Amino acid sequence: MAVLKELFKLGGDDSSLSKTTKIIIAVSGMFLIAILWQVVCSLELIPEKILPSPLKVLASYSTLISDYDMFANAWYSIKLNLMSYFWAILISLPVGFFISLFPINNLIIGKYINSVRYLPIPAMSGIFIAIFGLTFGMKVSFLTFSLLIYILPAVANKVNDLQNPTNDKDYVYLQTIKTLGATPWQSFRHVYFPYVTRTISQEIITLTGISWSYIVIVEMLYKDGSVSGIGALIQNMTRMSHMPEVYALLILVIVIGICQDLCLKFIDKILFPSKYNRKRLF
Repeated sequence: MAVLKELFKLGGDDSSLSKTTKIIIAVSGMFLIAILWQVVCSLELIPEKILPSPLKVLASYSTLISDYDMFANAWYSIKLNLMSYFWAILISLPVGFFISLFPINNLIIGKYINSVRYLPIPAMSGIFIAIFGLTFGMKVSFLTFSLLIYILPAVANKVNDLQNPTNDKDYVYLQTIKTLGATPWQSFRHVYFPYVTRTISQEIITLTGISWSYIVIVEMLYKDGSVSGIGALIQNMTRMSHMPEVYALLILVIVIGICQDLCLKFIDKILFPSKYNRKRLF
């Protein structure tokens, strides 16, 4: 009873619940949503051509798999996501450090780096098509840029936070290593790089949802064959008014996004165990 009271208490804490109990409650919530969805469809509160029943959505997966290469299209989109993440991180780290570590670069560029976040990314797709043409590389470059404008400012801002004397919590690391007589390279290796990568990792994980939004957009813009990703498949199903398949694909994107989020969090725990009070595995 005490646990139930805590669950229904404003601002209550679920830390007293076991992991199994939390999973059971979460799964129950999923079934509750499905039941409410089915009730809405049964009462025809929303036209079926707009909101098909969950049973029809579930049944549509067999058609998507057999007739529309759903798994191949899903893998195509996953490859785009992984490649864009790889290149965005690979570019953001050195460029971000270069901008923020040197006062001249920070004054010229660093003050304006956050403004790139306001760019309307979907509207820039035409620029990437003009530069790279209608190719797979265009998709990768567009998605890389869409992640880059979030990760690059994050790297620069974290370096600036570390160098800020008013940031007593983190600036002490620099003070300590300078007191020990470390060289610039030693300061970078033992303070700057570990601090920045450790703190931006959560922001990279958070970008999972944004990255999938842009993937669907770019795949709708351009198809490069029968297998062109989930976004292209959603567009095809929408044009043919196959709404159960559309909802099924949207659910698939959510499932893939959740799986990617869990994988990134697992990798984060391996790379930065100190964040989770753990010892290194290697």
